[in-house]
Amino acid sequence: MILFPNCKINLGLHILRKRSDGFHDIETIFYPFPLADALEIIPSSKDGDLSIHLTTSGIPVAGNSESNLCVKAYNLLKRNYPQLLSVSIHLHKVIPSGAGLGGGSSNAAFTIKALNEIGQLNLSKERMAEYALKLGSDCPFFLINKPCFATGQGEQLEEFPIDLSEFNIMIVNPGIHVDTGKAFADIIPAIPSTSLKEIISQPIANWKNQLTNDFESSVFETYKEIAEIKTALYNLGAIYASMSGSGSTVYGIFEKDKTIAHSFPAHYFIKTSIG
Repeated sequence: MILFPNCKINLGLHILRKRSDGFHDIETIFYPFPLADALEIIPSSKDGDLSIHLTTSGIPVAGNSESNLCVKAYNLLKRNYPQLLSVSIHLHKVIPSGAGLGGGSSNAAFTIKALNEIGQLNLSKERMAEYALKLGSDCPFFLINKPCFATGQGEQLEEFPIDLSEFNIMIVNPGIHVDTGKAFADIIPAIPSTSLKEIISQPIANWKNQLTNDFESSVFETYKEIAEIKTALYNLGAIYASMSGSGSTVYGIFEKDKTIAHSFPAHYFIKTSIG
C-alpha cells in the first residue's frame, strides 16, 4: 500500500491558557497543504524477531527507528492487536521536519489508517483518533484532512468551511529548527478579544492586521531570519503572510494571477501550491 501523507499550515494560532497538566489550550485552523511524503507499507517477508522494519529516503530523518512516529503508530496498535501482521515501511521524506507543518504527525496518522486496512482491524474514526492523539496533538487532524477549527491541545476538531483554492500559497522554510517547548515557555497565554472564527470569516484582505500567530513575537525576536521571510512575502505581494505552528515555516497567500519572483537563498525549502 502506498500513501502520500500531506502537511498542513495554521491559519491563526492563539495560546489561550496553560492547563494544570502542563499542556496548553489553543485555538487554530488547520488547513491541508498539498506537499506530501511518500509512505509504502507492505506485509513483511523479512526473517527475524522484528515486527516492523523501517527504511527512509529523501530528507534525512533524525533519531533512530524506535523514535519514528510510523514505528510508534505500529507498536501502539500491535499492543492491542497482537494479530497485526509484521510490516516493512519505507518513508520518503519531502516535508521538512520540525518546521511547523505537521509532517511527522501526518506520517503517523496515515500509518494508522493503513494498518487499520491492512490488518482488517475495523477501527472506527473515533478509535483511530484516540490512538493518533497518543502520538501528537495534531495527529487526529490528518485523519480528517479537511480544514478544521481546532481547540483543546489541537485534538478537538470541527470541520470549518474555508476554501483557499482560488489563491496560490507559497511556503518558505529556512532550515531553522525552533524548539517548541521554548516557544511555548516564552508565551503569556491570553484569550483574544476577537474569535478566530470571526476573523477567518472575513475577506482575506482583512486578515493582515487581525489574524495572528501567538508564537511569532517570541520566535521572530530570537530568529530575525524568520521574521524577514514574512516581510519578504508581503513585499512580493502576499495578501496575507504568517508563520505556521511554532515555525520555522512561513507562508504567503497570493492572488492566483500574481507572479511571485522571489530571491530567497538557494538553501531555503520553497513550495507553491497552485490553486
